[in-house]
Amino acid sequence: QVHVVESGGGSVQSGGSLRLSCATSVYTYSVYCMGWFRQAPGKEREGVAAIDRDGKTSYTDSVKGRFTISQDNAKNTMYLQMNSLKPEDTAMYYCAAGTNPYYNGACPTRDIAYNNWGQGTQVTVSS
Repeated sequence: QVHVVESGGGSVQSGGSLRLSCATSVYTYSVYCMGWFRQAPGKEREGVAAIDRDGKTSYTDSVKGRFTISQDNAKNTMYLQMNSLKPEDTAMYYCAAGTNPYYNGACPTRDIAYNNWGQGTQVTVSS
């Protein structure tokens, strides 16, 4: 079991920036994928970004060029730098860790690859 805890959410104006952090209880050979997801009120959860243990990243189209996912293996922490935020980015953001080796090297932004989830951190962007 991998425990993940998000932090860094808050309220910003449109065009602003936030950096989310995700601390994990263990970040070793047991984790193949780490990802960020978000869920806005009345909408389904969607994948935002993913990163594998070697640093290969993937993003959903709506955040490409604005969001950057990264990790610090020494600190067992993953980050999501969010720039040029828009009101439509408002959502609860969740960190997730995946321990299925099937996805190693090709971490998707889909729920199926992740089996450990955080409680979420709220991001609110005002216009």
